[in-house]
Amino acid sequence: MSSPAPRPPRVIDAQFIGGATRVEQLPAPQHLEVAFAGRSNVGKSSLMNALLERRRLVRTSSTPGCTRQISLFEVTTRLGSRFTFVDLPGYGYAKRSKSERAEWAELINGYLLQRPALSLVVALVDIRRGREEDDEQLMELLQQVPPRARAPVGVLWVATKLDKVPGSGRKLALNKLREQTGHPWLGFSTELPETHELLWRRVLKQLELDQPAAEPAADAASSD
Repeated sequence: MSSPAPRPPRVIDAQFIGGATRVEQLPAPQHLEVAFAGRSNVGKSSLMNALLERRRLVRTSSTPGCTRQISLFEVTTRLGSRFTFVDLPGYGYAKRSKSERAEWAELINGYLLQRPALSLVVALVDIRRGREEDDEQLMELLQQVPPRARAPVGVLWVATKLDKVPGSGRKLALNKLREQTGHPWLGFSTELPETHELLWRRVLKQLELDQPAAEPAADAASSD
Protein backbone atom coordinates (compact mmCIF):
# COMPACT_ATOMS: atom_id res chain seq x y z
CA MET A 1 0.00 0.00 0.00
CA SER A 2 1.55 3.29 -1.09
CA SER A 3 1.95 6.25 1.25
CA PRO A 4 -0.36 9.22 0.76
CA ALA A 5 1.04 12.01 -1.37
CA PRO A 6 2.55 14.84 0.71
CA ARG A 7 0.45 17.98 1.02
CA PRO A 8 1.72 20.70 -1.34
CA PRO A 9 3.24 23.73 0.38
CA ARG A 10 0.68 26.24 1.59
CA VAL A 11 3.13 29.15 1.24
CA ILE A 12 4.69 29.61 -2.18
CA ASP A 13 6.60 32.78 -1.30
CA ALA A 14 7.65 34.53 1.91
CA GLN A 15 10.04 37.47 2.04
CA PHE A 16 11.36 39.91 4.61
CA ILE A 17 10.21 43.37 3.52
CA GLY A 18 11.38 45.65 6.31
CA GLY A 19 11.82 46.35 9.98
CA ALA A 20 12.01 49.25 12.37
CA THR A 21 12.60 50.19 15.99
CA ARG A 22 9.96 52.93 15.77
CA VAL A 23 6.43 52.64 14.40
CA GLU A 24 6.82 55.67 12.14
CA GLN A 25 9.83 54.00 10.47
CA LEU A 26 7.82 51.02 9.24
CA PRO A 27 7.08 50.74 5.51
CA ALA A 28 3.58 51.71 4.46
CA PRO A 29 1.11 48.81 4.71
CA GLN A 30 0.53 46.86 1.50
CA HIS A 31 -1.73 44.04 2.73
CA LEU A 32 -3.66 42.89 5.79
CA GLU A 33 -1.27 42.31 8.69
CA VAL A 34 -1.10 39.45 11.20
CA ALA A 35 0.99 40.34 14.27
CA PHE A 36 2.61 37.76 16.57
CA ALA A 37 3.13 38.79 20.21
CA GLY A 38 4.45 37.04 23.30
CA ARG A 39 7.10 36.90 26.00
CA SER A 40 10.76 36.53 25.12
CA ASN A 41 11.63 32.88 24.45
CA VAL A 42 7.99 31.82 24.02
CA GLY A 43 8.86 30.29 20.63
CA LYS A 44 7.40 33.05 18.48
CA SER A 45 10.04 33.04 15.74
CA SER A 46 10.04 29.25 15.52
CA LEU A 47 6.25 29.26 15.23
CA MET A 48 6.36 31.82 12.43
CA ASN A 49 9.02 29.87 10.53
CA ALA A 50 6.92 26.71 10.87
CA LEU A 51 3.83 28.44 9.47
CA LEU A 52 5.84 29.98 6.64
CA GLU A 53 7.42 26.58 5.88
CA ARG A 54 10.87 28.15 6.06
CA ARG A 55 13.69 27.24 8.41
CA ARG A 56 15.45 30.54 9.01
CA LEU A 57 13.40 33.36 7.48
CA VAL A 58 12.35 34.72 10.87
CA ARG A 59 15.37 35.13 13.12
CA THR A 60 15.49 32.69 16.02
CA SER A 61 17.83 32.69 19.01
CA SER A 62 18.34 30.68 22.19
CA THR A 63 18.99 33.99 23.96
CA PRO A 64 15.82 35.68 25.26
CA GLY A 65 15.26 39.30 24.28
CA CYS A 66 17.12 38.99 20.98
CA THR A 67 14.37 40.47 18.80
CA ARG A 68 14.54 44.23 19.23
CA GLN A 69 12.54 45.54 16.30
CA ILE A 70 9.28 45.01 14.47
CA SER A 71 9.90 42.88 11.36
CA LEU A 72 7.52 42.46 8.42
CA PHE A 73 7.28 39.46 6.06
CA GLU A 74 5.15 39.38 2.91
CA VAL A 75 3.37 36.04 2.45
CA THR A 76 1.83 34.57 -0.71
CA THR A 77 -0.24 31.40 -0.40
CA ARG A 78 -0.68 28.61 -2.92
CA LEU A 79 -4.17 29.92 -3.69
CA GLY A 80 -2.88 33.41 -4.41
CA SER A 81 -3.74 35.31 -1.23
CA ARG A 82 -1.21 37.86 -0.01
CA PHE A 83 -0.82 39.32 3.47
CA THR A 84 1.90 40.33 5.93
CA PHE A 85 3.22 38.53 9.01
CA VAL A 86 4.54 40.92 11.68
CA ASP A 87 7.09 39.78 14.27
CA LEU A 88 6.76 41.96 17.38
CA PRO A 89 9.65 42.12 19.87
CA GLY A 90 9.25 39.81 22.85
CA TYR A 91 8.36 41.38 26.18
CA GLY A 92 9.17 40.54 29.79
CA TYR A 93 12.95 40.01 29.52
CA ALA A 94 14.12 41.07 32.98
CA LYS A 95 17.81 41.59 32.15
CA ARG A 96 17.11 44.57 29.89
CA SER A 97 17.27 48.03 31.41
CA LYS A 98 14.10 49.85 32.43
CA SER A 99 14.59 52.30 29.57
CA GLU A 100 14.92 49.49 27.03
CA ARG A 101 11.79 47.78 28.33
CA ALA A 102 9.93 51.08 28.20
CA GLU A 103 11.04 51.63 24.59
CA TRP A 104 9.88 48.13 23.62
CA ALA A 105 6.53 48.66 25.34
CA GLU A 106 6.08 51.93 23.47
CA LEU A 107 6.92 50.19 20.19
CA ILE A 108 4.48 47.31 20.72
CA ASN A 109 1.71 49.55 22.04
CA GLY A 110 2.15 52.02 19.20
CA TYR A 111 1.92 49.29 16.58
CA LEU A 112 -1.12 47.58 18.10
CA LEU A 113 -3.04 50.80 18.66
CA GLN A 114 -2.10 52.71 15.51
CA ARG A 115 -1.25 50.40 12.60
CA PRO A 116 -4.16 50.73 10.12
CA ALA A 117 -3.61 47.38 8.34
CA LEU A 118 -3.58 45.28 11.52
CA SER A 119 -6.28 42.61 11.20
CA LEU A 120 -5.25 39.86 13.61
CA VAL A 121 -3.02 39.40 16.67
CA VAL A 122 -1.72 35.93 17.49
CA ALA A 123 -0.96 36.10 21.22
CA LEU A 124 1.42 33.42 22.51
CA VAL A 125 1.94 31.87 25.96
CA ASP A 126 4.24 28.99 26.92
CA ILE A 127 1.84 26.22 27.95
CA ARG A 128 4.22 25.07 30.71
CA ARG A 129 4.34 28.50 32.36
CA GLY A 130 0.75 29.55 31.77
CA ARG A 131 -0.42 33.13 31.95
CA GLU A 132 1.98 35.53 33.66
CA GLU A 133 1.76 39.19 34.65
CA ASP A 134 3.17 40.47 31.36
CA ASP A 135 0.70 38.29 29.45
CA GLU A 136 -2.15 39.78 31.46
CA GLN A 137 -0.94 43.26 30.50
CA LEU A 138 -0.98 42.25 26.84
CA MET A 139 -4.52 40.93 27.25
CA GLU A 140 -5.59 44.25 28.76
CA LEU A 141 -3.92 46.14 25.93
CA LEU A 142 -5.62 44.03 23.26
CA GLN A 143 -8.98 44.97 24.74
CA GLN A 144 -8.12 48.60 23.96
CA VAL A 145 -7.20 48.04 20.30
CA PRO A 146 -9.69 50.07 18.26
CA PRO A 147 -11.43 48.66 15.15
CA ARG A 148 -9.73 49.33 11.83
CA ALA A 149 -11.58 50.51 8.74
CA ARG A 150 -12.10 46.90 7.59
CA ALA A 151 -13.32 45.26 10.82
CA PRO A 152 -12.46 44.79 14.50
CA VAL A 153 -8.99 43.38 15.07
CA GLY A 154 -9.21 39.66 15.89
CA VAL A 155 -7.15 37.82 18.49
CA LEU A 156 -6.06 34.18 18.47
CA TRP A 157 -4.74 32.85 21.79
CA VAL A 158 -2.05 30.19 21.28
CA ALA A 159 -0.23 28.04 23.85
CA THR A 160 3.20 27.12 22.47
CA LYS A 161 5.48 24.13 23.14
CA LEU A 162 2.54 21.74 23.32
CA ASP A 163 4.85 18.76 22.78
CA LYS A 164 6.47 19.44 26.18
CA VAL A 165 3.21 18.39 27.87
CA PRO A 166 2.27 14.67 27.88
CA GLY A 167 -0.49 13.90 25.41
CA SER A 168 -3.00 13.08 28.13
CA GLY A 169 -2.51 16.48 29.77
CA ARG A 170 -2.68 18.77 26.75
CA LYS A 171 -6.42 19.22 26.63
CA LEU A 172 -6.50 19.80 30.39
CA ALA A 173 -3.80 22.48 30.17
CA LEU A 174 -5.63 24.28 27.36
CA ASN A 175 -8.92 24.10 29.23
CA LYS A 176 -7.23 25.57 32.31
CA LEU A 177 -6.07 28.55 30.26
CA ARG A 178 -9.57 28.95 28.91
CA GLU A 179 -11.04 28.96 32.42
CA GLN A 180 -8.45 31.52 33.59
CA THR A 181 -8.91 33.93 30.68
CA GLY A 182 -12.38 33.35 29.25
CA HIS A 183 -10.83 32.82 25.80
CA PRO A 184 -10.50 29.63 23.74
CA TRP A 185 -6.89 28.51 23.19
CA LEU A 186 -5.08 26.66 20.43
CA GLY A 187 -2.10 24.47 21.21
CA PHE A 188 0.99 24.68 19.01
CA SER A 189 4.30 22.88 18.65
CA THR A 190 6.89 22.95 15.91
CA GLU A 191 7.06 19.17 16.43
CA LEU A 192 3.33 18.58 15.81
CA PRO A 193 2.37 19.37 12.17
CA GLU A 194 -1.34 19.01 12.89
CA THR A 195 -1.13 22.08 15.13
CA HIS A 196 0.35 24.08 12.24
CA GLU A 197 -2.62 23.21 10.05
CA LEU A 198 -5.16 24.10 12.72
CA LEU A 199 -3.56 27.49 13.40
CA TRP A 200 -3.31 28.23 9.68
CA ARG A 201 -7.01 27.54 9.24
CA ARG A 202 -7.91 29.86 12.09
CA VAL A 203 -5.69 32.64 10.71
CA LEU A 204 -7.16 32.36 7.22
CA LYS A 205 -10.70 32.19 8.59
CA GLN A 206 -10.14 35.45 10.46
CA LEU A 207 -8.75 37.08 7.31
CA GLU A 208 -11.57 35.57 5.21
CA LEU A 209 -9.02 34.02 2.83
CA ASP A 210 -8.31 30.56 1.37
CA GLN A 211 -11.07 28.84 3.29
CA PRO A 212 -11.47 25.06 2.84
CA ALA A 213 -14.86 23.37 2.95
CA ALA A 214 -14.42 22.11 6.52
CA GLU A 215 -11.95 22.14 9.40
CA PRO A 216 -10.38 18.96 10.79
CA ALA A 217 -11.19 17.83 14.31
CA ALA A 218 -9.36 19.90 16.92
CA ASP A 219 -8.63 17.00 19.31
CA ALA A 220 -6.12 17.98 22.02
CA ALA A 221 -4.80 21.02 20.13
CA SER A 222 -7.70 23.29 21.01
CA SER A 223 -9.79 24.23 24.01
CA ASP A 224 -12.84 24.92 21.80
